[in-house]
Amino acid sequence: MIPKSASETPNRPVAPLVGRARFAPGDIVRHRLFGFRGVVFDIDPVFANSDEWYEAIPEEIRPAKEQPYYHLLAENGDSSYIAYVSQQNLVADGDGGPIDHPQIETMFDGLEHGRYRLRAIHRH
Repeated sequence: MIPKSASETPNRPVAPLVGRARFAPGDIVRHRLFGFRGVVFDIDPVFANSDEWYEAIPEEIRPAKEQPYYHLLAENGDSSYIAYVSQQNLVADGDGGPIDHPQIETMFDGLEHGRYRLRAIHRH
């Protein structure tokens, strides 16, 4: 029988599951507050960056640590960069067209049906 809650397994730590993630590698997303777009290339089941990075976010918009965080190949009107974003701050944006980032071709095999196909070499 699979336990339904942490109370049914008192001696085992309960870890968040990546299965809670709304997005997967290859999905195109947009930041809901700042509007930049990106393609997911990795997922942390919970916050896994530095405390300094986290504390630099203004408290009134600081997201919870206990949620998936996404590594994105991101772009805005000025540049391309790597972004680290909480799930609560992302929305799907597959209809917005391709992402213009110089590392796309190293990780993905092209765009199909609004998402990028992960290159076989990068699959687990």
